[in-house]
Amino acid sequence: MPFTRLDGNIPPGMKLSSKGEYALRALIVLGENYERGIVRIQTISEQQRIPKRFLEQILNDLKSGGFLESRRGVAGGYRLARPPEQITLAALIRHIEGALVPTPVLSEQGRRTIQPPNEAQAAIRSVMKEVREAILEILDRVTIADLCDRVRRLRSEAGIATDYVI
Repeated sequence: MPFTRLDGNIPPGMKLSSKGEYALRALIVLGENYERGIVRIQTISEQQRIPKRFLEQILNDLKSGGFLESRRGVAGGYRLARPPEQITLAALIRHIEGALVPTPVLSEQGRRTIQPPNEAQAAIRSVMKEVREAILEILDRVTIADLCDRVRRLRSEAGIATDYVI
């Protein structure tokens, strides 16, 4: 699923898979509950409408990446391994999606031509490089805590009460 803005339009050159979006949504739930501790997988699945089996795979991947800790058993679940202020979107997306290159124009591997780029191609590549750098700068500075703040602000604006059932 593509990464979308609130107005539904996809930012130029930025795609986020379903796995990436679900990972971010799960980490928002865990970030909002960081001080409370362990959150059951069923709670995350229900709150975010993420298929439980897929969520289990994602959370295990995030655990192996050092983003989460887990506890087994009846009182088991997941929690962030670090405070939400210390987990950047860039680190998370790199772990889930791989390299953050927003467009094939910047990828040397996708090139079939052996001719050097002309001035127009070079100009386009330089702009797309600036776009990539801007995206990376934002993703490097935005944390899970920032996303949680945005969620709270959007809930407040919409008049939606927060449900903290764990």
